Amino acid sequence: MVLEIAPAGRRKPAHSADDVLALCRDEDVQFVNLQFTDVMGIPKLVTIPVDVFPEVIEHGQWFDGSSIAGFARIAESDMFLMPDLATFNIIPWERGRNTTAQVVCWVYKPNGELFMGDPRAVLLQQLERLAKLGFAFYTGPELEFFLFRKDGDEISVLPHDRGGYFDLSTDLAAEVRKDMIRALQQMGIKVEAGHHEVAIGQHEIDFEYADAMTTADQATTFKFTLKAIAQQHGLHATFMPKPVEGIAGSGMHTHQSLAWLADGSNAFVDEDDAYGLSTIAKHFLAGQLHHIRGMTAILNPLVNSYRRLVPGYEAPVYISWARQNRSALIRVPAIRAGRTNATRIELRCPDPTSNPYLAYAVMVAAGMDGINRELPLPEPIEENVYHFSEEDLQRRNIGTLPSTLGEAIDELQRDDVIRDALGEHVFERLIEAQKQEWKAFCRHVSAWERERYLEVY
Repeated sequence: MVLEIAPAGRRKPAHSADDVLALCRDEDVQFVNLQFTDVMGIPKLVTIPVDVFPEVIEHGQWFDGSSIAGFARIAESDMFLMPDLATFNIIPWERGRNTTAQVVCWVYKPNGELFMGDPRAVLLQQLERLAKLGFAFYTGPELEFFLFRKDGDEISVLPHDRGGYFDLSTDLAAEVRKDMIRALQQMGIKVEAGHHEVAIGQHEIDFEYADAMTTADQATTFKFTLKAIAQQHGLHATFMPKPVEGIAGSGMHTHQSLAWLADGSNAFVDEDDAYGLSTIAKHFLAGQLHHIRGMTAILNPLVNSYRRLVPGYEAPVYISWARQNRSALIRVPAIRAGRTNATRIELRCPDPTSNPYLAYAVMVAAGMDGINRELPLPEPIEENVYHFSEEDLQRRNIGTLPSTLGEAIDELQRDDVIRDALGEHVFERLIEAQKQEWKAFCRHVSAWERERYLEVY
């Protein structure tokens, strides 16, 4: 499937309605899942019989938005879904008697306007703002995940295997990952590699670098595809950031670059610079460093996200940038000689529970603010920041990420650039949901507390 970015930032459809309907007939599709996400990034869908799909393509599918988390109040509940035919695919594990396809949709209000509470529309708005500056945004997310054994419907407390990074003999999920890769390919996702990750039971499958709307759609599809294939193997796949204490957590390191809309060339490239970065790239990077504390509640949206953001497990804690230093928040990956078009930056703090549409939207907004204000880039920190003392951090003016969801919420509320990027609707609904989660966590009495305090006090 060939995907392009239109001048206004919208993706050009790769399939016409006639092509999609012909494919449905050829493959004997019986049902179509109309997919979108709520504010927290949880996939939602409406299933329709294929014989009403032509009408839906033309006029949309009505639904009750008041029942979707973060969408609308009861008084303004009517909305409709319009399929983005560029995302149409047949679900490989649902072929047979009830062959089912899925398509990602735009959410519209009754007056025909895009609903700005839809995370996909939030990202589109930022991409269109970026397009006015002459750029398109490209990303490559690396979603890590764990596999756990299941006993019936119960999920085991122990990971599926005892393997480590790139292990072979102790990697029990090699065949599982191959099935996952095949399913992803059949869902239109071009996979580049799969391997065992650092922690026991932890894995990573990487897919092709592409425009941000495409990779946001694919990240959402990626997660429910892997869960479905894991279930076929009697396993449970989880993207929880820190499911097991004492081992590495799961991140969603995100590679990013800008392309000039005029000719498609990489706007981050400057072969004469020591780091290979253009002035545009440096301002973009500086903008993300400047706003990272306000972005964190979006990139790391759960209470559990902050169990991962601690020193010692390769997750970034300190606000810095570098080339090869993996303790840095943002690094500039090395590229092969002669392949300067691959120049990019890698933001290492996001985790895979983040809503990819909102995560990319705030990344773009922060980077654009850096470009518009020509923010200066601080000096890189090539040493291992985890070994720095408090005095070293203060002397080098190195800040830290929020250490709890509560702190991250406070930072988001103070950052007008990130707040404006989300829009008032999404901002208010997201803050409301996260505050409820944080308050529930603060009231919770854990087993750790009972073990530590019950007998002593």
